[in-house]
Amino acid sequence: MTFLVNDPAEFAADALRGFVAAHPEHVMAAHGGVVRASETPAGQPALVIGGGSGHYPAFAGWVGPGMGHGAPCGNIFSSPSASQVYSVARSAANGGGVVLGFGNYAGDVLHFGQAAEKLRAEGVDVRIIRVSDDIASGPAESHRERRGIAGDLPVFKIAGAAIEAGADLDEAERVAWKANDATRSFGVAFEGCTLPGAGEALFHVPAGEMAIGLGIHGEPGVREVPMGTADEIADLLLEGVLAEEPARVEGGYQGRVAVLVNGLGTVKYEELFVVYARVAERLAERGLTVVAPEVGEHVTSLDMAGCSLTVVFLDEELERYWLAPADTPAFRRGAPDTAGRPARTGVHAPGAEEVPEATADSQEVTGRILTALAVLEATAAEHEEAFGRLDAIAGDGDHGQGMAYGTRGALAAARDAAEAGAGARTVLLRAGDAWAEEAGGTSGALWGAALTAAGSVFDDAAGAGPEEAVAALVAGIDAIVRLGGAAPGDKTMVDAALPFRETLLAEFETSSDLVGATKKAAAVAREAAEATAEITARRGRSKVLGDKSLGTPDPGALSFSVLMAALGEHLAQSPDTQTRDTQSPDTQSSDIESPGGR
Repeated sequence: MTFLVNDPAEFAADALRGFVAAHPEHVMAAHGGVVRASETPAGQPALVIGGGSGHYPAFAGWVGPGMGHGAPCGNIFSSPSASQVYSVARSAANGGGVVLGFGNYAGDVLHFGQAAEKLRAEGVDVRIIRVSDDIASGPAESHRERRGIAGDLPVFKIAGAAIEAGADLDEAERVAWKANDATRSFGVAFEGCTLPGAGEALFHVPAGEMAIGLGIHGEPGVREVPMGTADEIADLLLEGVLAEEPARVEGGYQGRVAVLVNGLGTVKYEELFVVYARVAERLAERGLTVVAPEVGEHVTSLDMAGCSLTVVFLDEELERYWLAPADTPAFRRGAPDTAGRPARTGVHAPGAEEVPEATADSQEVTGRILTALAVLEATAAEHEEAFGRLDAIAGDGDHGQGMAYGTRGALAAARDAAEAGAGARTVLLRAGDAWAEEAGGTSGALWGAALTAAGSVFDDAAGAGPEEAVAALVAGIDAIVRLGGAAPGDKTMVDAALPFRETLLAEFETSSDLVGATKKAAAVAREAAEATAEITARRGRSKVLGDKSLGTPDPGALSFSVLMAALGEHLAQSPDTQTRDTQSPDTQSSDIESPGGR
């Protein structure tokens, strides 16, 4: 567990603040992360690497000459928001374009992708590298669709070295993908990690067993097997990664490998050395030459008990960049030539844009929006623990926390905007940005996009009625479907959101009753969410766990239905929306008694 905590909700921010204070010679704080303390040389591509907190030294620990130029840092196990990625990239960029690097997880793909679109719209050339080294998360023929674990280190080290050696943006992208395609990792876990402030690990491994194929966000393995000795575990990991060893070819791979034995947080150095002793012995037996091995904690998962093995199949180019100098807080090799680089004098900060003028009619709608957001915030807080338990079964356990953070941030931002005189449109746009910022992760991005899309329906210069409310709900769901890319049956929020949308439109078209239509749609969404227990996930982190998600509803679908039920009850009690509610069907209880049950 995490012992040194002030407010668990502020743990990631507190840790980042202390990290910056401890390494002023290397890094400077930027909105949502860090950048190098020195300016990026003019025309040099900026390598911006990041992800959730809880993985130190990844990712902030790798910022410095020869590696990253900046690192956006999300909440624990949650992607940084698009705003955080954008600000760090804006701070690091200096005319040479930007390479965004991250592990291949849905939330990171979405948030980094949104930031890339904003940068491109402003004329910045951006390339995206999704590290995909984990062999347990997909077949060999779909290597780039796998998730990223400890392979982040060699991929970013090699890409950073290429940039330091003078690579332009095209060349940096090519080298980064080449390094990713040459990297394989495999891991095991002996016990799950515990989120700051929590009293229970996200998962437990049965006594005498170990979990194969761990994830770095607290995900359990894909299966449990009897616990082995250190040598047996080393053999298991090595056989897994070497099963995909490429053929040796003239001018290419010649049997030289970079090796990383990585501790996840609780398994410490002496134990890792025991594992590496066996790995080194077995590699020598196979005629493989190890180049500059790394044994230690490099990509952690808070206090998870586990370890992973990473092998990079080197050719001459990759080996040269693997051995090149780097100087960061957590990874140092040689001494990069940084003479004459000026100290950074400032970073990008999100501006406090002026609030557009709003009419009294629109401000009246703002008041109703604030009340509705307060209902969502209270509902998410009430169900935070239950949502987290549900998510821990076949995910990473942070969904409840993310929903609580997101709704709280959205409400605070909306109130600030309202106090400044904002109308309905501006209030929802600010709330959407804040939800994505505070929650992080896939659900944070999707809910943030939903509020932003809903805001586009309203006008700061006009009032709104039931028709606009329905249109806003529909626009929000459309944004979730469009940006998330999920389809019905994938076991995601979409499985509840689309039935809600269809029922809402049909009921409102028939009755013009906002309350009745919303409550009926929420009831249908709850039934659809519960039905996801009968399907296996096809998207997101839980898809790699196969049948482990069977019998458990999708947390995103269930939380959507719970929030919509609360919204329906709120509308029924509001004097502004009381109509023919007496004839409306009751929604199902929003209580979550147990995962998979009502």
